[in-house]
Amino acid sequence: MLASVDVRWLWLMAAAATVLHSSAMALWVPLRKFRLMYPWVWVVTGVVYLGLVGWAEGIAPGGLLVLYSFALTGLTIGLFPSRKLLRTYAREIDAGVARDTFGMPRRHVVFCVAVVIVMSMASFALTRA
Repeated sequence: MLASVDVRWLWLMAAAATVLHSSAMALWVPLRKFRLMYPWVWVVTGVVYLGLVGWAEGIAPGGLLVLYSFALTGLTIGLFPSRKLLRTYAREIDAGVARDTFGMPRRHVVFCVAVVIVMSMASFALTRA
């Protein structure tokens, strides 16, 4: 269903997912370096993903764009319960507090992984239907 949509709309959907996720993370991790570099990490990752995986596996860009968009949106939703903890850790890092580990509650990790998997499966179902 979504793979039959014009690829320009899928690029727009991927760009919107990247902006949404980067904006949410900029609010949740208020560090200047992070706000500047994090979106570029996702842009480069997305381009490499589309180029290498698409070329190596022979998958059409439409399906990969849908998967990228849904997975990134799922990651944003999955990290929502951890937003206060991320902000706390970011403030500690900015203040110079050194920690050996940055703990994340297990239920937050399970929720994040589950949401990303469900969103990825939904993208697969919507591109195959």
